[in-house]
Amino acid sequence: MIQGSMVALVTPMNADNSLDWQRLSALVDWHLEQGTHAIVAVGTTGESATLDVDEHLAVITHVVNQVAGKIPVIAGTGANSTSEAIELTEGAKNAGADACLLVTPYYNKPTQQGLYLHHKAIAEAVDIPQLLYNVPGRTAVDMQPDVVLELAKLPNIIGIKEATGDMVRAKAIIDAAPDGFKIISGDDETAVELMLLGGHGDISVTANVIPGKLAQMCELAIAGKAEEARAINDSLMSLHRAMFLEANPIPVKWALAQMGVIGEGIRLPMTPLSDVYHEQVRTALRDAGLL
Repeated sequence: MIQGSMVALVTPMNADNSLDWQRLSALVDWHLEQGTHAIVAVGTTGESATLDVDEHLAVITHVVNQVAGKIPVIAGTGANSTSEAIELTEGAKNAGADACLLVTPYYNKPTQQGLYLHHKAIAEAVDIPQLLYNVPGRTAVDMQPDVVLELAKLPNIIGIKEATGDMVRAKAIIDAAPDGFKIISGDDETAVELMLLGGHGDISVTANVIPGKLAQMCELAIAGKAEEARAINDSLMSLHRAMFLEANPIPVKWALAQMGVIGEGIRLPMTPLSDVYHEQVRTALRDAGLL
């Protein structure tokens, strides 16, 4: 079942920026132990923009094999080229992924009709459950709720990662969506509120560093236990904010390196966390009991 705390998994890299398969295996095992409900492999946080197609599909395959069916694996397969998105989505299906996450095409700024036709083409080309992903702060295009609801009519488009943090919009989609359509937060700070409105989970950056707490928080929020869920979220707010002091995944990869979980590799044009933010991230990690 695709719901709860779904970590937007980082892709560990060595000092030479080659992929660190040993650390990737250890990360997956840690999330299984900590109760993470699903893993998103090679999304934005996984540096999808700088992995080539072979690497992209190799990471998805590695995660699928490591998870071995214990929890769902959602493969990030979006692209600003419809044909490339279809290629990646087909590859993820062949690798055994349970679903795919498809970001709205970035940079080329399609119309709403273009967004609809892009996602419709992928859904019709590849028979695998698909989640839409709307994150206008990164893509410069905002998929409107009416387009989301039209796409929700397609049988293998099963939900959306809505990362605007706009609860009015989220509630409108929740209220109008067909039964079974998943509305998932892509904004850690507001994820609890979306779930309390009837949403189904959080595709989380913060879950990379504190997976157990995020899983507990999501379970409480989905169960409607607002006071308990909000209490956990309040305790993690400085950590949520620290993960976005610079563009994701810069802070979260630096934090995991400080925790000794991964090395410091990150690919250009991303760079290591700026010195000015080091103490702020360390303080958030210490406050959460992670250092």
